[in-house]
Amino acid sequence: MNCALCGSKTVKFSVTKKRAYHRCTNCDGIGMHPSYFLSNTDEKDRYETHNNDVTDLGYQNFVSPIVNTIIENYGEEHKGLDFGSGSGPVITSMLRNTGYIISTYDPFFDPNSKALQQTYDYIACCEVMEHFYHPNHEFKLLHSLLREKGNLYCKTYLYDDSIDFNSWWYKNDPTHVFFYTKKTLNWIKNKYHFSELLISNKLISFKK
Repeated sequence: MNCALCGSKTVKFSVTKKRAYHRCTNCDGIGMHPSYFLSNTDEKDRYETHNNDVTDLGYQNFVSPIVNTIIENYGEEHKGLDFGSGSGPVITSMLRNTGYIISTYDPFFDPNSKALQQTYDYIACCEVMEHFYHPNHEFKLLHSLLREKGNLYCKTYLYDDSIDFNSWWYKNDPTHVFFYTKKTLNWIKNKYHFSELLISNKLISFKK
């Protein structure tokens, strides 16, 4: 198995919950073996079990690091994209309620191909990158959709070696197929020519 992100050699990392994972020797990403990927139908069914109510305060609080950062750095005159917006695009809802212009794209719930033919000042990608079957293609696309000096704001849980992967709750979702470490994020920054990378416990930001 080669790494889905950088194409390099991987080594067996874990077999748990009847799924196998491999770790890249180059970019340090951890990928589920493709033989365990869900079908499109099963994947969509899984997403539809999520309670993505845009009026839910807990859901709003969860995405607030991205929403607040966008409001701090951009105004209503700027153009944004909610990439992987899901069945309940809460980031879009919160920003539109304050007058922001933001489009949505989701391969299952809003396959709006026109949204991928434009460019944006900022892109929100909240709890999405761990679902990428082909992260090499997705990050290339996301970079191309950003205007110069634009920002890609991501939210996911990073892995590090202090975590016991076999008991890590985040890998139990069968739609979570690729996991990132800080080294992986730095590889993405360099490969796709982002000028800056900021990592906090609540937000990952790539600047073009």
